[in-house]
Amino acid sequence: MSLNIVLFEPEIPQNTGNIARTCVLTGSRLHLIKPLGFSLDEKHLRRAGLDYWKYLDLNLYDSYEELREKYKKNSFYFSTTHGKNFYHHAKFKDEDFIVFGRESCGLPDEIRNSDPERCIRVPMIKTSTRSLNLSNTVAIVAYEALKQLSFPNMK
Repeated sequence: MSLNIVLFEPEIPQNTGNIARTCVLTGSRLHLIKPLGFSLDEKHLRRAGLDYWKYLDLNLYDSYEELREKYKKNSFYFSTTHGKNFYHHAKFKDEDFIVFGRESCGLPDEIRNSDPERCIRVPMIKTSTRSLNLSNTVAIVAYEALKQLSFPNMK
């Protein structure tokens, strides 16, 4: 059993490092869609992932279309502040993909609009700030999905 976390064109190495660590410790796969806003060799990225980085199941793609073509039969959810459904209402299954957007602007309209019923969000109060930090959002949503899967292979 496994969950798939997708970062669409991530920009901040520390966020990706933190998300990588979450993926390792939850048995989830991390999928990164290029272009990346950093090099995978940057020390900040590796430091945020600490000594967990070598255990990461990491997959890189040149485009979102390449990812979708490879996993035609899997279900995809899209984490976005524009989602009309709360994340905990999704019915996650083994091998589902949860796609998260760029830190600066989220997911492009064409991805969000491709399946609006699968757009999910973490509830927040209305403020002048945009949203939660990406790595925090990934952890919240991933743990809900893993809870629904009865925390596979986890103590």
